[in-house]
Amino acid sequence: MLRAAGRRFLRLGSEHRAPTAAVAARGYHERVVDHYDNPRNVGSFDKNDPTVGTGLVGAPACGDVMKLQIKVDDATGKIVDACFKTFGCGSAIASSSVATEWVKGKHMEEVLSIKNTEIAKHLSLPPVKLHCSMLAEDAIKAAVKDYEAKKTKLAAGNAETTQTEKVDGA
Repeated sequence: MLRAAGRRFLRLGSEHRAPTAAVAARGYHERVVDHYDNPRNVGSFDKNDPTVGTGLVGAPACGDVMKLQIKVDDATGKIVDACFKTFGCGSAIASSSVATEWVKGKHMEEVLSIKNTEIAKHLSLPPVKLHCSMLAEDAIKAAVKDYEAKKTKLAAGNAETTQTEKVDGA
């Protein structure tokens, strides 16, 4: 009897339900449930790749941490791929997933115009979960900033190398 109670408590018995049913029961919108159950673009790129920008943000109040990465085509300035890893609630995971879908194929300037309110509206997030969409917006901005910093550093390194070559050749 104790074993059966333990199984029910741990949900090991046949009455175990899929996470979707538990999430849906709490009143999350179907888009949140879909992105939580089937997150898009989970993974990571090499952070040392000069074409990759990494945004790492967190919310100390709730413990959510979000890493969003973008891969940019240097020639066109378009984001060709995006991925994320998120430690947090279903709304944070869904917000990250949506953000990666929205940034793909867009120019750097375009993705900076993505607002947390748009993500929250798309997912129908309740007011208590708005910080998740704010994290997604911040992660996008941080990834773009990181990419641009790498690009500037690379350009400065190339200019320095050119100057050194001129001095050595003279």
